[in-house]
Amino acid sequence: MQTRVEQPVDISQIRLDLRCALDRAWSKIASPGTWWSGEERVAIAAETRQAAHCALCRARREAASASMVTGKHDNAVVLPPPAIEAIHRIRTDPGRLGRHWYNSVKAAGLSEERYVELVSVVSLVVAMDTFRRAAGLPQISLPRAQPGEPSRRRPDGAKPGLAWMPTLAPEDRTADDPDLYVEHPGPRQRGGGNVHRALSLVPESMIHWWDMFETMYLPAAAMRDFAREYRAISHPQIEMLAARVAALNQCVY
Repeated sequence: MQTRVEQPVDISQIRLDLRCALDRAWSKIASPGTWWSGEERVAIAAETRQAAHCALCRARREAASASMVTGKHDNAVVLPPPAIEAIHRIRTDPGRLGRHWYNSVKAAGLSEERYVELVSVVSLVVAMDTFRRAAGLPQISLPRAQPGEPSRRRPDGAKPGLAWMPTLAPEDRTADDPDLYVEHPGPRQRGGGNVHRALSLVPESMIHWWDMFETMYLPAAAMRDFAREYRAISHPQIEMLAARVAALNQCVY
């Protein structure tokens, strides 16, 4: 049986707004974050790619329960062990993560704020690499880490109860917090729903992820505008693809 080889996409065929959003998101990985330095954030990105080749992760994926398999991750960079564990599990087996596992990496020394920022970086790398692979484009090189110190600021209004970690509701945002919930109508509108709040304990990380996500998918206002099609495929086609990918990735949101 012959394998059909698709022609790679010419980069100029990709929407300009999408190219710009991907470039912004990728370069920002290298900047100092809120809880991780630029060097550490690039290391998280490198380890995200390494996780796909980890023998321990592969054995855990094949086991009935990941906790049945012990060992050491095949890591490529030097990061705290709970960070390596979090990166590998989020990258390779996210559908079976639970609160007990989350509490275990916290107990091992990974703070909830650093966990949230790590999730943002891992998600961005997976999204970028998956997009380029689907388009037939080569994997992009990791950005060069930028100097500087993390700001280490936690939103005063963040509260527990909605998710595993505290989140920041729109009504609890203060003037010291970035505008992660845009209030005016239009294509950049954010309503503060649960999915918007997922990374809100670290607002800059939430914005970093969400700005790329909206451009790859649909802005909130466009998502609900069924009188107009904003992409080359229709709303129903977009949702069918999203539902199928979610099912394959065991995303139960």
